[in-house]
Amino acid sequence: MRIEHIAIWVADLEVIRVFYERYFNAISGEKYHNATKQFTSYFLSFTDGARLEIMHKPTIVAASDNAVDTGFMHFAMSVGSKEQVNVLTEKLREDGFTIAGEPRTTGDGYYESVVLDPEGNQIEITI
Repeated sequence: MRIEHIAIWVADLEVIRVFYERYFNAISGEKYHNATKQFTSYFLSFTDGARLEIMHKPTIVAASDNAVDTGFMHFAMSVGSKEQVNVLTEKLREDGFTIAGEPRTTGDGYYESVVLDPEGNQIEITI
């Protein structure tokens, strides 16, 4: 078995689509729109076959910034090397994104940094 895709609710589909295309080389599928449910989405595909579904409805609300809840926390994107972790982290910093965790080797042996996408979703950038 494998995870087929992960889905996240977003406030701005286009901003999030462009972010993942620009920084993580995602390829976007066609925009899906269900007028009856007021639902729109894109599937973003990555080179290894993994996919991220970004979804929007006007009725969704932002998560609280000051709460730690159970459920989805982050996902990790492998960029292939320590050098690429560092390069992408610096590019994101230069472009004004929040670096929530500086590049480092964690206690469980991963080399990673943590960045927030434009809506505050955590992404681990790892080897």
